[in-house]
Amino acid sequence: MTQWVRFKRNGRTGFGMLEGEIISVCDGDLFGQPKPTGESLRLSEAKVLMPVQPGKMVALVDNYHALVTKLSHAVPPEPLYFLKGNNSFLAHGETIRVPASYSGKVVYEGELGIVIGRRCTAVSEDDAPGCIFGYTCVNDVTASEILNRDPGFAQWTRAKSFDTFGVLGPVIATGLDPMKLTVQTVLNGQERQNYPVSDMIFPPAKLVSLISQDMTLEAGDVIACGTSVGVGSMKPGSTVSIVIEGIGTLTNRFE
Repeated sequence: MTQWVRFKRNGRTGFGMLEGEIISVCDGDLFGQPKPTGESLRLSEAKVLMPVQPGKMVALVDNYHALVTKLSHAVPPEPLYFLKGNNSFLAHGETIRVPASYSGKVVYEGELGIVIGRRCTAVSEDDAPGCIFGYTCVNDVTASEILNRDPGFAQWTRAKSFDTFGVLGPVIATGLDPMKLTVQTVLNGQERQNYPVSDMIFPPAKLVSLISQDMTLEAGDVIACGTSVGVGSMKPGSTVSIVIEGIGTLTNRFE
């Protein structure tokens, strides 16, 4: 397994392989053939950036059996998804901001994120794993009271695309089995979510295949696989962490 991290240091942006607290700096294309430069630096010496700058984030709804059961929803016959605006993307350690135009509840949603590694259109499920570069943590932050405010139109994009509402990182992990992972969300030191990725209705390879029938996925795009039970609201001043063993801990303040 390899963990890839993007960083900024002394005004310079770079990326490399994270080994414990040491970044082995690379150059070239993360999704091509990155080459070690021989330079290394301590993680504490750099500012962690989003591990990738997505062109788009495709985010799933009702993709876990436990949540579908709790909500008394039917198991969807095909993926249900929306897009989060790229203005919403935020890195580990940055602050999730209360929207100026909204005063209602803001909720966390801890999720596994798939990072696409190459351009893919209408790929088969068998070929889909070759399109996946790796996995990251996602917090799909939502202004929940906007979502169904208008009975004639569910406002998924607006509710989930405020600035700072698309949190991802801190790294991209490659070489792991996503179906063996567990997603935890910790709010102010208290565990609020703890669910197995194996409960997913549409697992990663099937998601990539089915979504790619609808739209071309580009290298760097992220698919947020949806959340399960335990979603709740955050109050300003809170600290929220999404923890996936093997990938790491994505932590942000909400102010």
